[in-house]
Amino acid sequence: MLRYFWIAVAVVVADQLTKLAAVKYLTRHAEVAVTPFLNLTLVYNPGAAFGFLSDAGGWQNRFFIGVALAACAVIVYMIRRLGPRDRLVAVAFMLILGGAVGNLIDRLVYGYVIDFVDVYYGTWHWPAFNVADSAITVGAVLLVIDALAIGTRKRRAAS
Repeated sequence: MLRYFWIAVAVVVADQLTKLAAVKYLTRHAEVAVTPFLNLTLVYNPGAAFGFLSDAGGWQNRFFIGVALAACAVIVYMIRRLGPRDRLVAVAFMLILGGAVGNLIDRLVYGYVIDFVDVYYGTWHWPAFNVADSAITVGAVLLVIDALAIGTRKRRAAS
C-alpha cells in the first residue's frame, strides 16, 4: 500500500506551501475575511489541537514531537500490513501521516505549529487550523466510515 505514499507527500507539500504563504501575507494583514464565516488569520500554536497545553512553558513541544514521531512510525507499520483491498484505509492513513509530518516539521523548525484558517459563526470561533489538521481530520473520518462499512458488511453476511 506504499503506492499511496504520494498522498502523504502532497499533503506535506500543500501544508508547508500554504503556511509559508500565510506567514508572508498575513504578517502584513491582521485578518483577511474570505466569507461571512471564514477568515484567514495567522496563529502560532505551541500547543496541540484547540490550543491544548499552549501555555505549558515549552516542554510540550518536545512531548508533541515525540508523539508525532511515534504516531508516524505506527502509521507506517499499519500501512505496510494493509491488503490490496484496503484502499480507503490506505488513503486515510496517508492523509493522517501527511498531516502529522506537516505539523511535525513546524514543531522541529519553529517550535510551534502555524495555523491560519479561522472558521466562525457570529462571535463563536473554531480554533484556528491548517492544511495538515484538515488532512488528519479527513483521514480520521475516512477511518470511521471504513469501520462502519465493515460493521455493515459483517451484519449483512451474518444474516
